Amino acid sequence: MPLPKWELGAGDVATCTSCGSANRVAAFPAILAPHSAPAHAEAALDGEAACYDHPSKRAVAACHQCGRFVCRLCSIDSGNETWCPSCVAAGAGRAQSANLETSRMLYDSMALILPLISLLFYPLTLIAAPASLVLSTVAWSRPLGLVRPNRWRFVAAILISLTEICLWTLGIVYLLSGRFREAR
Repeated sequence: MPLPKWELGAGDVATCTSCGSANRVAAFPAILAPHSAPAHAEAALDGEAACYDHPSKRAVAACHQCGRFVCRLCSIDSGNETWCPSCVAAGAGRAQSANLETSRMLYDSMALILPLISLLFYPLTLIAAPASLVLSTVAWSRPLGLVRPNRWRFVAAILISLTEICLWTLGIVYLLSGRFREAR
C-alpha cells in the first residue's frame, strides 16, 4: 500500500495507515512538493558547482558516497548524510535499498499443521512427525512471518511431533515384546 505524502514528509519514519507498521523512508524531495508548485532547482551561475545529472542547476550538496554534486531535486537526505540517485540505485555503501519483501513462507505453520493433519490418517504420523520435527529445527532460525513476533508454533510442532514419535516407539516396542513372549 502506498504511504501517504504527509507521512513521508514527517521525518525518516513513516507509519502505514493500513497496518500501522513503521517504515524507514528516504524520498526524493521533489515527491513531497505540492503539485501546483513543483520544486525547481536554482540555475547555476558562472563559477558555482553544478549538479552532476543536471549541469544547468546549482548544486546544494555533495554525495556522501561518491562525492558528486547534486541539486535540490536529486539530493536524498538520509539522516545527516546526502546521497545521489546513482549511489542509492546502485546500493553503494549504506545507501542500500530497502528489502521489498511482501511475503514469507510460514514454516512455523507448516511444521504445526503437518503432524496435526496426519492425525486424521494416523499411519501417516509415522512419516509426518519426523518430517515436522526436522522442518521445525531447520527453519527455527529463519525469519518468521511479517506480523508474527514469536516461535510458539515451532514449539507446539516439536512437542506434538515428539509425542507422536514416542507413541509410535512405545507401540512398536509393545507389539514386539508381546510377540517375543508368545514365541517363548
